[in-house]
Amino acid sequence: MTKVGFMSLGCPKNLVDSEVMLGHLRLKGYQITPVLEEAQVLVVNTCGFIDAAKQESVEAILQAASMKKEGACEKLIVAGCLVERYRDELMTEMPEIDACLGTRDIEQIAEVIGAGAAFELNPNPDYLYTEASPRMLTTPKASAYLKISEGCDHACAFCVIPQLRGSQRSRSVESVVAEARNLVAQGVLEISLVGQDTTDYGRDFGDPDALEKLVRALGQVEGLRWFRIHYAYPNRLTDGLLHAMAETPNCARYLDMPLQHADAAILKAMARGGSRAQFLNLLEKVRHIVPGIAIRSNFIVGFPGEDEAAFEELKAFVQEARFDHVGVFTYSPEEGTTAFDLGDPVLKRTKETRKRRLLELQQKIAREKNQEKVGQVIDVLVEGAHEETDLLVKGRHQGQAPEIDGNVLLVDGAPQVNTIQRVRIVKAHAYDLIGEVEEGGLEASTTAYEAAFRSKRSAP
Repeated sequence: MTKVGFMSLGCPKNLVDSEVMLGHLRLKGYQITPVLEEAQVLVVNTCGFIDAAKQESVEAILQAASMKKEGACEKLIVAGCLVERYRDELMTEMPEIDACLGTRDIEQIAEVIGAGAAFELNPNPDYLYTEASPRMLTTPKASAYLKISEGCDHACAFCVIPQLRGSQRSRSVESVVAEARNLVAQGVLEISLVGQDTTDYGRDFGDPDALEKLVRALGQVEGLRWFRIHYAYPNRLTDGLLHAMAETPNCARYLDMPLQHADAAILKAMARGGSRAQFLNLLEKVRHIVPGIAIRSNFIVGFPGEDEAAFEELKAFVQEARFDHVGVFTYSPEEGTTAFDLGDPVLKRTKETRKRRLLELQQKIAREKNQEKVGQVIDVLVEGAHEETDLLVKGRHQGQAPEIDGNVLLVDGAPQVNTIQRVRIVKAHAYDLIGEVEEGGLEASTTAYEAAFRSKRSAP
């Protein structure tokens, strides 16, 4: 049996692609191995979004190429966004690569491995995976990502995603709900909904309220303890969607909404629109309609034209907005984007300094917000041993998304992995919380969920 090793880079959307490819390979009889050195076939699913991601992808390909020269590897397949940008260059400059697959070719992975470069791909520009696509989860057992759409119709000046992933294509509500049920049947308790712009979901098939309908439909999936929405676009966040979130008990009180900046001139140059005042009003409305919601946002510093005054506008906004979680990226010019011709006038050290200053501000805010949770008893999804020590068990509450936010570190009680238990928060740090599992915490959490589910299902 041929052994296949996988290296998956980039965002959760790319991880879903990797899991679909793994599902096809397992279905065709390939053995998936986590030990790359023993794999006869290596697949590198790349990211090509920004310079740092491209560099990481190239380094992974070179690592795989060295294994092909010196180890058990006989075939090297490269997939993903980097292929969409540089397919010809990769095949020319890296002769160790046997074949490339783009983002719309992933379900042909088994055929490509079988035939290599001799296999003629049949690209489908409208490709979408469905609930019928085989999928092998690589996330912890109780958590999974679910991609509700592919591609993007926005034209943000800094972003190359529409060229890599194509135009917006949404799955049907029925397809997404069917996959959610499949995931729950495998033991998944938590689902993170992802797409390039989840709030654009359904507009391509003429239903701007599709995400609202999806939220309510997922509220009827028995056993799905919570799901959260990632990659929301601010001007597509409707009152109807917010009310659906508030009225659906298993919709996590969480929203990931990348705003990218707060200075009106910079946002206009980014081809996004908005302003500090508009965003503050939006956040106030979100928090009013969905009380207790945790909000995450991402920002870009160093975009062309960002002077000190523009950065101070962003900094003042973050201070006022009091996000629960913030990510900060330094701008890098990308070929094929409208901002590329603007050059890269902000010095690298200035970008890094601004990034540090913004993160230091957010760290103080996050610590204060976490401190408010001390003494509370909350539901925590127990995930297992901490990466740094087996002496600590980690979990997350519904306001903490996997991989990008903090954890709840469990120091007492009887935590049970892959369950949701009641935990008392006893201490707070900037990003992590310290908690103790309550006696009977599993039963109490389960009973409360079942009561809420029955009540929602019986409601008119």
